Amino acid sequence: MAIGTGVATAIVLALLSIAWGSTLIPLRDVVASLAYATGLGGEAPSGPVGKIVVDLRLPRTLLAICVGTGLGVVGALLQTVTRNDLADPFLFGLSSGAAGAVSVITVFGDHFGTWTLPIAAFTGGMLAAIIVLLLVSRIHGQGPERLILAGLAVSFLFTALTNYLVFSGDQRAAHSVLFWTMGGLGLARWDNIGLASLGAAGVVVFALGNHRKLDAFLAGENTAESLGVQVARFRMLTFVVAAFASAILVAVAGVIGFVGLMIPHLARRVAGQLHLRLVVACAVFGAVLLLASDLFARTLLPPQELPIGIVTSSIGAFFVVSMLINNRL
Repeated sequence: MAIGTGVATAIVLALLSIAWGSTLIPLRDVVASLAYATGLGGEAPSGPVGKIVVDLRLPRTLLAICVGTGLGVVGALLQTVTRNDLADPFLFGLSSGAAGAVSVITVFGDHFGTWTLPIAAFTGGMLAAIIVLLLVSRIHGQGPERLILAGLAVSFLFTALTNYLVFSGDQRAAHSVLFWTMGGLGLARWDNIGLASLGAAGVVVFALGNHRKLDAFLAGENTAESLGVQVARFRMLTFVVAAFASAILVAVAGVIGFVGLMIPHLARRVAGQLHLRLVVACAVFGAVLLLASDLFARTLLPPQELPIGIVTSSIGAFFVVSMLINNRL
């Protein structure tokens, strides 16, 4: 019931996201444009409405869905395999690594055109993940606490590198890097939606395909081993998948915090602990959160666009405080 309500909410928010903007488009024109573009019939709306809907706002809406879905599921995976309710991509240096790579632009420039930011961000995110895995492999034992500590160290390292390069580089580029590190969906285009879809779909398919192994972690590592799960290997595999998905999503949308932390907690209240339903709930609720946050970010300070990371971080701060007050963390 709750998941169905979430899907309906996501559809409504998607339509509102397409309709709302500097030019307000009636919902009937939005539906007509989408029907015409997808070949379902109808006539194309007159004027520029069709191009605004299909070429500008629809890619942004789809990107919000992909990013919310992917980060929500990544958070659930990391919280399960580390048995840490505060685990999310930021905790392991994945997002900060991507943001750190973006700041390289302040030094080396825009050599790859519109793909410079995504390429630099993805490279940095995967580099952060590789460093974390190398650190853990050199330490005796590979428990979740070591993975967390290694991730925190790498996160602080890349954050320091980001700040240094922004401070010492071209100050004109510093503003764009700052906006990137706060997250945003303004770079959504049809040619990068496929990349975001790959990141989101990859982590969802992995989670659903391994939901029984993830369920085994709920009973403890010893029980999971007795059920045939190679705990250390599966944890590392999960981390690699999470790193790959996070790097892709951050590469396209920038650093959007707290989604991976909040969504699994909300999803467990309605879907329970078992991962088949939990993953679906995380995907749906993550999409709802990003769609709502993006809509709010675009309408709070018109005609300026507020970085979406500010909105999600604000919501996340209140969420964590409420969890602490209610003794749920």
